[in-house]
Amino acid sequence: MGSEKRFHPAIMTLAWPVAALALLVVFNLAFTPGFFGIELRDGRFFGTPIDVLNHAAKVAIVAIGMTLVIATGGVDLSVGAVVAISGAVAAMFVTRSQASFPLVILAALAAGGVAGLCNGFLVARLRLQPIVATLVLMVAGRGVAQLITDGLIITFEHRALSSLANTAFAFIPIPAWIALALATAVGLFTRRTAAGMFVEAVGDNDRACRYAGVNDRAIKLGVYAFCGVCAGLAGLVECSYIKAADANNAGLFLELDAILAVVIGGTSLSGGRFSLTGSLVGAILIQTLTKTMYMHDVSADVAPLPKAIAVLAVCTLQSPVVKDRIAGMFSRGSA
Repeated sequence: MGSEKRFHPAIMTLAWPVAALALLVVFNLAFTPGFFGIELRDGRFFGTPIDVLNHAAKVAIVAIGMTLVIATGGVDLSVGAVVAISGAVAAMFVTRSQASFPLVILAALAAGGVAGLCNGFLVARLRLQPIVATLVLMVAGRGVAQLITDGLIITFEHRALSSLANTAFAFIPIPAWIALALATAVGLFTRRTAAGMFVEAVGDNDRACRYAGVNDRAIKLGVYAFCGVCAGLAGLVECSYIKAADANNAGLFLELDAILAVVIGGTSLSGGRFSLTGSLVGAILIQTLTKTMYMHDVSADVAPLPKAIAVLAVCTLQSPVVKDRIAGMFSRGSA
């Protein structure tokens, strides 16, 4: 019996993305001078690791909401556009209405939540395919952001909003703490209540859930709304980081990085079991890989190719066929 013992599924899920991240760290230690250099200027730390955490936090925040959406068997392609909308709303409240900081935050998150509810209504109530339903807002969302900003890049000088993404606590950027706190809160909620079980059950078989008395429409509506709120929070972080609202470029292709982070982290696109920790590791892995390529003078036009190869390798190693064969090799070796 001892020879047939296998690793826990959660450990196997995290093993490959963690191994890939460790390999990337070793590569940078050996071949990327200055990658881990950090210096203190004007009371703040600067350096590549700080940049990686800052930008990975934005991907991680969106990936947390995307994880729950994908766990229900859906996907949200509109999060990048929602980031642009929420950033535009925040900048408008700051520059035009001189609103208080708490009101700015609530307005941006509300804008994201409303966008998520629209997606959820199309998917849960009208039964549209998620990729089609969210593609609508992906296309139209940037137009909405352009209307809010009048087609301009709105810059602002607001101490509280600017400090959201440009300060640190215990040497760690505030956005990284926000992502960690959000992941912890969502993890506790989904694992200590029945919510996580319902999300996974809907992703496995929504029809069976309906027969069992679970309101699958409410679950889907809720996760899409929450994903919109996460995108709204990421929009606040992005506009705070650049101190402006850019409807054209804010959140551009962020939905792809978020989906990749979730899939790398071990959540299946077909729905069911999910891993928030895996999504965080995936976000850090993607941003570390991106920064590594830029520091080795890889063109931004060429960079997606090695990123795609790395993602394909990690996802292949996580496939059920490959995992079963690896487990079988360990079983035979210990026999």
